[in-house]
Amino acid sequence: MSITKEILKAEIDRVEEKYHEALYRIIKALEDRPPTKSDKSEWQQFIEATYGSTQNAPIERGPQGTFEVRDSLT
Repeated sequence: MSITKEILKAEIDRVEEKYHEALYRIIKALEDRPPTKSDKSEWQQFIEATYGSTQNAPIERGPQGTFEVRDSLT
């Protein structure tokens, strides 16, 4: 199946409003053009706005578990 602009637009219309800014940033990142000073400024603002956003819910690695012991290849 070929993805057309109409299909993309229909999917974008279904995205919740709270994700619009993130979706916009992804689309802008996919454009074939060198970043401008404005883009760099926007990126810096994004980093400043999101830095430390998980400090109250840190990401933790759970237990690794055990793995099946297999025969050696040699």
